Amino acid sequence: MPKTPFPAAPASAPSDPPRNEYTVDELARVADTTVRNVRAYQDRGLLAPPEKRGRVGVYDDTHVSRLKLINHLLARGYTLANIQDLIKAIDEGHDLRSILGLESAIGSRWSHERPRKYSLVELGRMFGGKASPTVLAKALELGLLERDGLSFVAKSPAALNAGAAMAREGIPAADLLDAVRAARPHFGAVAKAMVDLVVRQLDRYESGDLPPPADVPALVDAIWRIRPLGMVLVETEMNRALEEASGDYLGARVAAIMEKLGHGEAAGTTGDKTAATKRATARKAASHAAASGTAGRASPDKPARSNTTKVGRGRT
Repeated sequence: MPKTPFPAAPASAPSDPPRNEYTVDELARVADTTVRNVRAYQDRGLLAPPEKRGRVGVYDDTHVSRLKLINHLLARGYTLANIQDLIKAIDEGHDLRSILGLESAIGSRWSHERPRKYSLVELGRMFGGKASPTVLAKALELGLLERDGLSFVAKSPAALNAGAAMAREGIPAADLLDAVRAARPHFGAVAKAMVDLVVRQLDRYESGDLPPPADVPALVDAIWRIRPLGMVLVETEMNRALEEASGDYLGARVAAIMEKLGHGEAAGTTGDKTAATKRATARKAASHAAASGTAGRASPDKPARSNTTKVGRGRT
């Protein structure tokens, strides 16, 4: 039973969230599974069939959410038979079926980027020939790239393009990947905080109880509205942190430069004072010498005093 009724959604609430579409290969990559598993889950009734467009099957985020649910249950030790019974109950039960909208709102992807495949030559060209085997191994380990035969798949082409641009500016690709590795735990903590904000809408209901079917549409719309707002909050805080970090670094660097310039100017001033003192001493000495020379010369209108010693006259 709910603790408090969920407020009705406003008339302007978005009822149709942005929809991603996938081929079976793209679906398998996004959901961290294989095409073979997708086919098998469809055959067992665990996954709805795709929408047919000509000869191509088109999947969407509801399939991604279902595959993530299956993966989650498998990781918790459930067998495919257990999962099949559970999903059958969800599909057939009125109250349980109402939770599927929440499953999509909470479990679907937060990014609308589509994965893209790159050849090794393309990656080398993008990174200016700096996509060494060591760099590729790090990118694969971090999940930024995935192998697809002789090619590589990037789940976020935008992130790959940003990294390539930074590498062309002279930042080593290995250092970029090390920065991603160091920052990832912090991003994980931020992501958990944002997800908690979203799913906290369920806290108004008793633990283990499903929301009443009448509350689900408004709850789903509220979660879809909160998701992009959470992204805005994360981006704003990230920009603030970058500004503070760059400001601190720039301030320290400028202070060091000014201090170095100050020492140089002080040294120059001291040298100038020393030279001036030496020049003043030299001028004073020259002046003193000149004065001494003038005093020793005879005046033109007075006879010079003889330095000859007078000899006394002898007695007669």
